[in-house]
Amino acid sequence: MLTLESLTLAHPGRPPLHYADRQLATGAQAVVTGPSGSGKSSLLHLIAGLQRPSGGQVTIDGQPISDWPEARRDAFRGRRIGIVFQRLHLLGALSLADNLLLAQRCAGLPVDRPRVRSLLDQLGLAALAEARPHALSGGQQQRAAIARALVNRPTLVLADEPTANLDDDNAAGVMDLLLAETAREGAALLVATHDARARLRLDEHWVLAA
Repeated sequence: MLTLESLTLAHPGRPPLHYADRQLATGAQAVVTGPSGSGKSSLLHLIAGLQRPSGGQVTIDGQPISDWPEARRDAFRGRRIGIVFQRLHLLGALSLADNLLLAQRCAGLPVDRPRVRSLLDQLGLAALAEARPHALSGGQQQRAAIARALVNRPTLVLADEPTANLDDDNAAGVMDLLLAETAREGAALLVATHDARARLRLDEHWVLAA
């Protein structure tokens, strides 16, 4: 469902990043590792359509998204791709539940409050549904961002260091949820991480060179 072909990304003043051709099947799970500066986060941004590559193509479900205009990539991403960023981007003016509901509205999907409640309950956040992000701990904010990424039942989930700020129990819980939800929905999962706790849970291993 995901194919990367001849993908490159140029940065002013730095050598361009070159990515090996890869494929990720529907429902498959892979981890991306590599030293700092190897382009792990940039690769996720290219796959999500947040950046346009300097060369090559990202194809998702047969759709060559890299050639599309930004508005079309944004619409596709809202419905088909769930993202957990390193910087979580939760909206401080909204409650935790409203952050998830906004993700549904922005994708043009019907509001599904039972889905929101179910995800928050599975992540141990049900009692904080009406809290604002600033009232949450770092680990709670991380779990909230994962719930937001999963709420629209995407076909591809991208997670950038999803366990970085979590203790062992919560890290295990987050990986359990990511693996269980993507498996339930038949979605592919791609995780970029330095965390061995997350790396050991995934089937495929993509290694980026420095």
